[in-house]
Order: sequence, then C-alpha cells, then structure tokens
Amino acid sequence: MPVASRREVGQRIATIRRSRRMTQADLARAAFVSLATVKGIERGVRSPSDDTLDSISTALNVDSSRIVVGSSRTDSRVHAALPEISAAIAAYEIPADTNPRPLDELAEDIGYLVQWRLAAQYARIAEHAPHRLTESLVALHHANGAEQLHAARLLAVVARSADAVAYKFGALDLSARLVELMRWAADQTESRIVQATAAYVRTETFLAARAHTQGLRALEQAIDACPSPLDTVSTAARGALHMRAAVIAGRSGDMDAVALHLDEARALGDTVPEAAYDGTQFGPDSVRAHEVSVAVSLGQEHLHRALDIADEWTPPDRLPEERQSGFWIELARAQVWASRPDNAFESLKVARFIAPQHTREHPWAREAAATIRRLKRADADSLTSFTEWIGAV
Repeated sequence: MPVASRREVGQRIATIRRSRRMTQADLARAAFVSLATVKGIERGVRSPSDDTLDSISTALNVDSSRIVVGSSRTDSRVHAALPEISAAIAAYEIPADTNPRPLDELAEDIGYLVQWRLAAQYARIAEHAPHRLTESLVALHHANGAEQLHAARLLAVVARSADAVAYKFGALDLSARLVELMRWAADQTESRIVQATAAYVRTETFLAARAHTQGLRALEQAIDACPSPLDTVSTAARGALHMRAAVIAGRSGDMDAVALHLDEARALGDTVPEAAYDGTQFGPDSVRAHEVSVAVSLGQEHLHRALDIADEWTPPDRLPEERQSGFWIELARAQVWASRPDNAFESLKVARFIAPQHTREHPWAREAAATIRRLKRADADSLTSFTEWIGAV
C-alpha cells in the first residue's frame, strides 16, 4: 500500500474511532490487536493486513470498504473464493473421511456468517464459507438422530450465506447450486420453517432467470406448506414469503397478486416485532421497504408510490445494512425515472455509506449511476469518482 494510502486509511480509522467515542486502547481491545498496531496504522506508518483490517472494521462496526475506499480488494477476495466454495460442495452427498467438529462450536462460527450476510459483508463470508461448508457437510454425514437434524439446519444456514456472495457477485450457476444444497439440507431438518426459508431464498433463481410466473407459483406453494401463523416464528416465516411473493408478482406485472400478498405481509408484519427470524428479517419496517421494491418492480408508471413512501418513511437503523441499502438503491432508480438525478445521486451515496459491497455489486445501482452521469456530464468530481468506483463508466 503506498504511503499516501496508508495515511488515508489511518485517518479514516481514527475518524471513525473518535465518532464511536473509542480510545485507541478501546479499539485495540475490541479488535484483538496490540495498541502499538493501532497507533502505527493510524499514524500511517503501518499497513493493516486483511485479517487486521477485518478485525478493526468489526470492532468499529463498519464495512472494511468504508476504510479502504475505491480499491478492488473486496472484489478480488470474493472472486478468489468462489472456486473454493464450488469445490466444497462438488460432492456434497458423499461422506468425507474426516472427523466432525462439535456442533456447538460449529454453530457459533456459523452464527458469524449470518451476521455478516445481514450486514452485507460479503468478503468476510467468502473467506470463511468454504471451510464452514466442508465442516457442515462432514457434521451432517457423521451425525444421527437429533444431532443430524441440527447439522442439517447448520448446513442450510451456511449454504444460504455462501449463496448471498455468489448471487450478489454474479456467479449465478454457483448460486443455483447453493440454493439446491440449501433445499436438500432443509428437507433433512424436518422443519417446515427451514423449508419455508429455503423457498424464500430460492426466489433468487427465478429472478435471475426472469421466470417470474414460475417463481410466484413456487412461492404460493411454499406459503400453503408453511405452518399456520400461531407463534412469532411461524408468523414471520409466512409473512416473509408473502413479502417476497409481492416482489416477484410485481416483476411479472400481476397486480392482483401484488395487492393480495402485500396485504397479507402487512397484516402479519404488524403482529411481530421487527427482527431476524431464522436468518430472514421481517416486521413492519421490512414490509414497508418491500413496498418500495414492489413499486419499482412494477415500472415507471408506479414510481409515484415509491416516492410517496420515501417522503414519509426511511429505513431505521435497526434494519440490517443490506435491507437499508436496498431501499436507497431502489429509491434512486425511481428518482432517476422521475427526472430527479440530484436526489438519486444522494440516495446512492447513502446506500454506499451503509453497505458499500452491496451497493457496488447491485446492477440497479450501477445502472442508476450511469444514467445520472449521462444527465450531468459537467457535474462535480464526486459524481465521476462514484461512477468509476461502481463501474458505471
């Protein structure tokens, strides 16, 4: 890393640390690094390794690309890991001759993958997913009884986390394989909640293939198979499926299905607190964010609905970073359609601030940025810098 870049990285870390009201010693303890390391990095005389940067980013509760701005570091780490993820699941049905880890230890590590997925920290997932997939498969093939059900659930969680990386970074064939692995594991859990979650994630495959009618039919079948909403978890599972169904119905232009599923999602969302249930965020705020997604999915003639929602509501901090940034990206698209390029650029900047990796890899963010750049060719350097960062030029 050049000296100037080291200095800039150190300054960003120091600025974020102070905004968190942390001392250098506080940051060193939280990141499990030495005080001398923190001091050296902040002065610009030391370059943080990938592991150190990840540890500091986690301690500061920010994505690492907030610190190392404009680099291809995340892209290279993710793309380097994709073949390893593919290899890890190549023979998923064949038991490996390896001793399994204790399930409680494995579950703790897999819990981090869920946190990183919700926070859109894809590079961290990519780095750890191959090992977690291998370990989960070993655990499943060596377990019996209740432990086998537990191991199958863990495998479904890991497959979902790895799929988030593959799908967001355009490895759609690998994503489809991971979705099928998740469904295979979900069937072995004997849990209709886990199976409902797998059906929710499977929608990505239909969206990627633009098979919207088939995707809507698959989700409606999953809703029928989902447990009745008799408790918080089953209510959230059913509500999330309705929420997802409304989006894909919007892509297919089925207005009756949009209205039906949004109404059901709202009714169910109003009965549970906003939270991540079985790894899927659901609640009244999630439903509101999806209303914007639905409006944008329906096309330019419905953009007023997205703009109206944004005028009276913005995603609260309690929503995961990926969902927050998704709202701002979709709002930016509506604002471009409404000939509001300045507002759209502000929305994209908010999305980038919240979840840089998610924003950079989102095709709608790249498309919106390119359109804004065409409309405002003589604008400030910040717009040019943004479009170069997101790959829209």
